[in-house]
Amino acid sequence: MSATSQVAAGALSAHDRQILTAVNAGAASLSFVGSSFIVLCYVLFKELRKFSFKLVFYLAISDMLCSFFTMVGDPSKGFFCYAQGYSTHFFCVASFLWTTTIAFTLHRTVVRHKTDVEDLEAIFHLYVWGTSLVMTVIRSFGNNHGHLGAWCSTQTSTGKASVVHFITFYLPLWGAILYNGFTYFQVIRMLNNATRMAVGMSDRGYHTEARPDMKVLNRWGYYPLILIGSWAFATINRIHDFIEPGHKIFWLSVLDVGTASLMGLFNSIAYGLNSSVRRAMYERLDLFWPDKLRRWLPYSSKYRNQQQQQHQESELVALKSQDQQ
Repeated sequence: MSATSQVAAGALSAHDRQILTAVNAGAASLSFVGSSFIVLCYVLFKELRKFSFKLVFYLAISDMLCSFFTMVGDPSKGFFCYAQGYSTHFFCVASFLWTTTIAFTLHRTVVRHKTDVEDLEAIFHLYVWGTSLVMTVIRSFGNNHGHLGAWCSTQTSTGKASVVHFITFYLPLWGAILYNGFTYFQVIRMLNNATRMAVGMSDRGYHTEARPDMKVLNRWGYYPLILIGSWAFATINRIHDFIEPGHKIFWLSVLDVGTASLMGLFNSIAYGLNSSVRRAMYERLDLFWPDKLRRWLPYSSKYRNQQQQQHQESELVALKSQDQQ
């Protein structure tokens, strides 16, 4: 299984393992709900089916399946134990690999000014699913599968198994973190420079119109932090297990399991719950919501205010043109 469930049973009491099982199931359930919501939005709202959000859809599918196999526990001994462990590893690796395709698409569009990203979809699939499969197959070498409370996992206390797990999981993970950080840094820096140049060459009104774009830039800066926040404690815990395999730190194991299992929820909020998704949701609610309850919809009133403001501005423009005549 992934790092979310690799806690050595021999160094923890039964009570500690029950707590870890509850934390794992609860966090993975939140991630499953969040990623399933993004998948549902993509299926229901046709206006969201653009290429950029299609990549988010693939990311949500990977998160959803990773969370599902993480929270189902130990289904049985034998074949199902292996299937659960390998499935979780496969889809968790695919999850953070899909984030690199999103970063690549943004960099290629904004920095390199290329418009052929949609033609690369097949290559993206080959890269993500192929790399995940290779990492999962290599992971099977030298691993000894066992049962930990409600989990089916791989024991990585031996030196060979620890090295294999670092190569097949943490090496691509931190490679994705470094790539995403470098890519978003280049994108944000270029757009900041372009914004400053445009503001200097235009009137003050441009600066006001550019403010919403700056909010998007700030949001992009948090994307690489999602993987770091999700897997930092897991990485520290694996390094500690490698140095002292017979000694487990319970609080570190709780942080390991909890933050890693929340990766799907973090991704669904950051990548999926954007302004386009919120707009599509509120527009549907505004159509089917009873008239007496529409005023309780925050976006409904905001949307109507924007429409009224645009109508008033158009009337002012018409009056000004008549005055000039």
